[in-house]
Amino acid sequence: MQTNASLFDFIVVGGGAVGLSVAYKLQLRNPDLKILVLEKEDQLSAHQTGHNSGVIHSGLYYKPGSYKAKNCVSGRRELVKFAQTHNVAHDVCGKVVVATEEIELPFLDKIFSNGLANDTEGIQKITGDQIREIEPYCAGIAGIWVPCTGIIDFPGVVYKLAELLDGMHPESRVLTGQEVTGVEHGEDETTVFTKCATFKTKQVIFCGGLQSDRLAKMDSLKPEAEIVGFRGDYYDLTEDAEHKVKNLIYPVPNPAFPFLGVHFTRMVLGGVECGPNAVFTFKREGYGKTDFDLKDTTDALSFKGTWALFRKHWKFGIDEYRRAFSKKLFHKQVSRLIPSLTMDELKPGRSGVRAMALGQDGEMIEDFRIEYKGNAIHILNAPSPAATACLAIGDEVATIAEKQFGLKVS
Repeated sequence: MQTNASLFDFIVVGGGAVGLSVAYKLQLRNPDLKILVLEKEDQLSAHQTGHNSGVIHSGLYYKPGSYKAKNCVSGRRELVKFAQTHNVAHDVCGKVVVATEEIELPFLDKIFSNGLANDTEGIQKITGDQIREIEPYCAGIAGIWVPCTGIIDFPGVVYKLAELLDGMHPESRVLTGQEVTGVEHGEDETTVFTKCATFKTKQVIFCGGLQSDRLAKMDSLKPEAEIVGFRGDYYDLTEDAEHKVKNLIYPVPNPAFPFLGVHFTRMVLGGVECGPNAVFTFKREGYGKTDFDLKDTTDALSFKGTWALFRKHWKFGIDEYRRAFSKKLFHKQVSRLIPSLTMDELKPGRSGVRAMALGQDGEMIEDFRIEYKGNAIHILNAPSPAATACLAIGDEVATIAEKQFGLKVS
């Protein structure tokens, strides 16, 4: 095992949007710091960042006053400026949220009120006719026009952040293929072990996403929540059907669940996809419908919060699994928004896995959660819209580091 002689000021564990944003903001505010980012995969943004829907979220849905709401709105604005400055592919194209039934109208009103409270700029209530002016193939009785929503190349954001970090300090760098296996805290420094090297640092920040609870336990924390993975599958529209979606079309989400529902997204690098569903996965980092990992499955099914969730939402879970394995049922759901879409115009696409933080009672932890102990900071829960909010989260963590470690943040 290789031992690195350098002493870093910070090691950031995790090479997704949150991890790179934390490292970038720390470096930007503290130019003299030596910062190392460790990513276990051979590429950056390999999991949640690289498998999400690629949407710049507006802040429409989140509880006013929550960290999600505040960081989404401020982070979105900063993310768009960052993309403009550094030529990252993006398009602030807007979206429509569409009610197809009368029963959905009260929650559509609630979403609109949330958007106003969260300072989501430019939102408007629109009629069915106005929906069709924006999205001619979409059927709905009422909706919300959200002009500040957009699409972006999130892996492009991450690689640009890594490039900028590499140029800000001669000894700061980003390493891939470095899976963290242990951490030992000393009086003045911490040793971080990976499968192939050993590194020394003054402070360490964990941004492990799907592995955040395991990293916390490895560092002797006892997190109240555990991560349970939920896979989301997408279908792509065939090329001759792509004209049926101009930009983004969202349903009114079911208020009982933390998912936004199956939606249509024009992708910034080309193509149109619809999805995702939300099904319990037997492998945290498994993107195939039948992927299985014994440890992941054992951990999830031995956690009583998982079973509490199943008991509360068993019907939802069964319906989602049926749609996951039935193109016909999936088509039935999405055709509520675009009635002219045929089954032949859908082809299997990619998948992603969401890190769902669950409490012992089966309740989903819906807001960001950051804890710190000694010379370590753990981002234990960073649910959507974490990618949109990544730069704002970076500032939040830099502020925590200033207070916790006595840094002088410029």
